[in-house]
Amino acid sequence: MNTTEYNFDPTYGYSLEQLLKVNPPKEPKDFDSFWQQRYQKALTINPQPQTKIISEDRQGWRVFEISYISTDNFPIRGWLMVPTSGVIRRGFIIGHGYGGRDGPDYHLPFKDAALLFPCSRGLALSAQPSISSEPCWHVLHNINQKDGYILGGCVEDIWLAVTTMLCLFPDLAGHLGYLGISFGGGIGALALPWESRIGRGHLNVPSFGHHPLRLRLATNGSAHSVQQYYCTHKKQTLKVLRYYDAALTAKRITMPMHCACAKFDPCVAPPGQFAIYNALPEEKQLFILEAGHHNYSNQVQQEDELINQLDAFFAPLGKD
Repeated sequence: MNTTEYNFDPTYGYSLEQLLKVNPPKEPKDFDSFWQQRYQKALTINPQPQTKIISEDRQGWRVFEISYISTDNFPIRGWLMVPTSGVIRRGFIIGHGYGGRDGPDYHLPFKDAALLFPCSRGLALSAQPSISSEPCWHVLHNINQKDGYILGGCVEDIWLAVTTMLCLFPDLAGHLGYLGISFGGGIGALALPWESRIGRGHLNVPSFGHHPLRLRLATNGSAHSVQQYYCTHKKQTLKVLRYYDAALTAKRITMPMHCACAKFDPCVAPPGQFAIYNALPEEKQLFILEAGHHNYSNQVQQEDELINQLDAFFAPLGKD
């Protein structure tokens, strides 16, 4: 892998054997109650979903614009896709990276599923003037507030996406999955331990794992701006970030999980990704990517292999 375009080594000197031994950091005593209370509160909200069709047939999908209400009365927008024919046997909530999302993903193999693509608060279709949509600023929004940090709201947006899916497709209860990449992988890891309505999850190069390590390892992307902020606000930043550590929440995920983790990644340090995978206590599968957030020669082949694995991994979700 070519590292000349970076002024640091995106492997951080870790071998695969070492990556598979990265353990999560210490957790706050009230970690579980902090998240459980937020989840229970989110369950009381009626998301009032509204849909508007934008395509009757796009590559075999009917495509809708969708909006729903999340916590703090925040309006979330995104896309919903359902197959143009056949029975809907399962549903998926699909998170996005920190670049946001400018449309749904048509390449996914779940042709018997309803697919919901929400845009997290402050990003893409869910942009708001009070929150910067630039990742380097979005990730710092209310980072000095344990209860107000933006990542907590983004987690709640996922929980409300699940409620929205069940409002629209009540017969899919017990047949829902989650997929998230990078930012959406980290948010997924934070959301899933408490979310009993999701049956299986996939995290691709997940972010927000092992903050003490993330703050130390040179990086590009949103983690770099957190590092810069941390330099002048060390105590307060650590106090908040320990509640938003995806390696700590991963310890509590009991559903079957599939992870794609990279050995080389200039934006989401691999030790943080593997800390999330390693912490998962139950049934889990690992797909090792040569690189994340970086183009490489074998990329298309690996992406095809990953899609095939996900097709098999999520097959048990379908209802009879």
